Amino acid sequence: MTRESHSTTGTHDAFPAPPPGCPAHGIGPGALHRLHEAEDLGELYEQLREQHGQVAPVLLHDDVPMWVVLGHTENLHMVRTPSQFCRDSRIWNPLLEGMVKPDHPLMPLITWQPICSHAEGDEHLRLRGAVTGAMSTIDHRGLRRHINRSTQRLVNRFCEEGRADLVDQYAEHLPMAVMCEILGMPDEYNDRIVEAARDMLKGTETAIASNAYIMDALMRLTVKRRAQPQEDFTTHLINHPARLTDEEVGQHLRVVLIAAYEATANLLANVLRVVLTDPRFRAQLSGGQMTVPEAVEQSLWDEPPFSAVLGYFAKQDTELGGQRIRKGDGLLFAPAPGNVDPRVRPDLSANMMGNRSHLAFGGGSHECPGADIGRAIAEVGVDALLMRLPDVELDCAEDELEWRQSMMSAHLVALPVRFAPKPPQDVLQKPGHASVPAQRATWQVGAPPTAQPSPAPATQPTVPPPPAATPTPTAAPTAPAAPEPARANGPWRRFLRWWRGN
Repeated sequence: MTRESHSTTGTHDAFPAPPPGCPAHGIGPGALHRLHEAEDLGELYEQLREQHGQVAPVLLHDDVPMWVVLGHTENLHMVRTPSQFCRDSRIWNPLLEGMVKPDHPLMPLITWQPICSHAEGDEHLRLRGAVTGAMSTIDHRGLRRHINRSTQRLVNRFCEEGRADLVDQYAEHLPMAVMCEILGMPDEYNDRIVEAARDMLKGTETAIASNAYIMDALMRLTVKRRAQPQEDFTTHLINHPARLTDEEVGQHLRVVLIAAYEATANLLANVLRVVLTDPRFRAQLSGGQMTVPEAVEQSLWDEPPFSAVLGYFAKQDTELGGQRIRKGDGLLFAPAPGNVDPRVRPDLSANMMGNRSHLAFGGGSHECPGADIGRAIAEVGVDALLMRLPDVELDCAEDELEWRQSMMSAHLVALPVRFAPKPPQDVLQKPGHASVPAQRATWQVGAPPTAQPSPAPATQPTVPPPPAATPTPTAAPTAPAAPEPARANGPWRRFLRWWRGN
């Protein structure tokens, strides 16, 4: 978005910025809202929708202008029209005009990189083809078995304590454990790599060092797999006909690892929170009215892992949502407001029943290639946890839960729970066949035998009583039985004789 777009009237009637301490501290030049200063992004998005329609002008850090796309249809049009919009930030006007400084807080997300999520045209097809080709080799049945084993290991860590933080001890660890296995570096999974990934996404002072730690692990994996191929994602990425260089392989491993980690950790935490705080939601799961996959899709509608993605850029002058978009303008792809577009969801309380037309995984040529992996981790992660800890309950008031918010996502800080302590399970034990029980001595098929001793005649109503007036238990075996009428020795009788060993 160019500076000329600041005024909604086209007359350049810019408003002065409010002085420090003014209640309108979230308002910048041109009376535009600063997204990074918003206390409630959801409320701000609806306010912008009411004021500007489905595409609204906003400001980023340092008052850099940007458009935010609020409508479901408009978001889909943007990501599905590569002739008008691309992800190459090198054409972004504020960057070309020097408005975006090298130390801009969003520079790591803005800077163009030679990776599939930034490339266009033939180069995008080459890089994206390598990633999707490697993804297609994943055995999804085997993946779900591994996810289940990983959940059991994590639950074993705290199941005896009766209390846990499902964010710090579960949701933030399970995606990393699974992704390390997929990439082919299960030995690298530990608390350190989880902390490094979280640190990178928080943008702290040590984010650069954390990025270096993860890239070092990925580059060592790349070199190792080029020399010693295995059946894993990294090997298939290296051996793809696109012939990626080691640097390209390492960068794409980083994109896959970090994007999958953050998105799935948020998704898993969100689903667990709703299960623990909404009795109707949990009752629907327990009563079979909603499956776990449907619960995951409902969460992807209500709370997408990424509320906004930076960014798309106009390749030519165009129009979107009634707004004039100029060549070089930047736009935010925004799943959060797009998923609650009143034209698509007039009733936000309605159950979406597994509908997958949400924007959580993007769309078009840059749609997330690992969506099925994220779904599998969330579905198995939720189901396995509830099976191990069926009595798990929230260990604090719902209004005490806190989020770490940014323009891009809302990350649940902690999810404390309590439950009855449970013993650990043997994760490595394989299912086997139970021993066959011994055959019962009194097992009968068909009619009873003609003469069978019994301690009491009262238990043999089918045996005619002996001629003695008062039968006794000891006389029963020796007393002559009344003769039976002769029966035809047919197939059924022969089978019975064989079964009884006669």
